[in-house]
Amino acid sequence: MHTTPSKIHLHRRSGKLELIFDGDRAHLEAEFLRVHSPSAEVKGHGPGQETLPYGKINVGITQLKAVGNYGLQIVFDDGHDSGIFTWQYLFELCQNQQSLWQTYLDKLEREGKSRDPHTSVVQFPPLS
Repeated sequence: MHTTPSKIHLHRRSGKLELIFDGDRAHLEAEFLRVHSPSAEVKGHGPGQETLPYGKINVGITQLKAVGNYGLQIVFDDGHDSGIFTWQYLFELCQNQQSLWQTYLDKLEREGKSRDPHTSVVQFPPLS
């Protein structure tokens, strides 16, 4: 299977990026892409330096910029625009979307964070 998409389409209303790889169609939400950005801001500069983006439920994509023949720079409306989404990385995001999303939701819960920037999560210790 080719890991270079044959088609890319940004659906501005829904905030979804549509990618077609060898006829297989996938849709990635702007929030999903933002929290899985390959940037140093999110991934860090080495193991253990990752950050957990949160409050990104309403983030949108304002622009896509081709980077050579190997990927995209995605400009988000929260100002984030660093990190290159290579075709290989986008392919992996499409292939593993459900498990990556569940892992992200689990991390938010553990950290007491919310997808909504206007919501604070309060955790209480278990009753004995």
